[in-house]
Amino acid sequence: MAGTGTRNRRERLRAETTAEIKQVALALMAEGGPDAITLRAIAREMGMTANAIYGYFATRDALVTTLIRDLYTALADTVGAAWDATAGEDPATRIRAWAGAFRDWTLANPEGFRLVYGDPVPGYQPPEGGPAPDAAQRVCLVLTAVADAAWPHARRLYGDSEFQWSDFDPGLLAKVRPAFPDLPPAAVALALSIWGRLHGLVSLEIYGHLNTQTTSPEKLFQEELTHLVRTLGIPPAA
Repeated sequence: MAGTGTRNRRERLRAETTAEIKQVALALMAEGGPDAITLRAIAREMGMTANAIYGYFATRDALVTTLIRDLYTALADTVGAAWDATAGEDPATRIRAWAGAFRDWTLANPEGFRLVYGDPVPGYQPPEGGPAPDAAQRVCLVLTAVADAAWPHARRLYGDSEFQWSDFDPGLLAKVRPAFPDLPPAAVALALSIWGRLHGLVSLEIYGHLNTQTTSPEKLFQEELTHLVRTLGIPPAA
């Protein structure tokens, strides 16, 4: 029993230290940008020796990969839960829930957004297949589900699109076509267009470009959602 208790305590302390390392890394990024993430700087902030921190992460790249994987997974969980929670609702309500969850998560995790979608960490070499392939696929599939829900209304507006399957990356098609076999190329293009509109507006907010332009970024975002629903031909939510 004593041996088990000692092992459990050691595992708990290791988990707590690992979580603190990741928190300090994000704090350093918030202050100095992505190139501020170094194991030596983190060790210095935590009062650890450089050799001690290497016992948790063998390289800076291993830490960055873990950060991106954890953050991307949290984002995938958030937007996926918002989409699933509105199953059976009208498309306008579901799109607003999905988009709102994405913005809320981003505002609560600005450094996470920057790591996943924005600022590259200088010299970082991601593992083969990317740092978070499962999370990336989940986010992609929810986005495609948004286009799928909109397509019965949007088909008459976008059905004459000239997009062909050859216009898309094979890796993207390998994710979405098995899950949505009835969607045409135009619907996949629509999914990317929806993503670009909302992602772009949130990016402007995260990077501070809206601060001197509007005092109501939330209102601007909601107006954009209203316009998006309208351009998709979807009746507004009740």
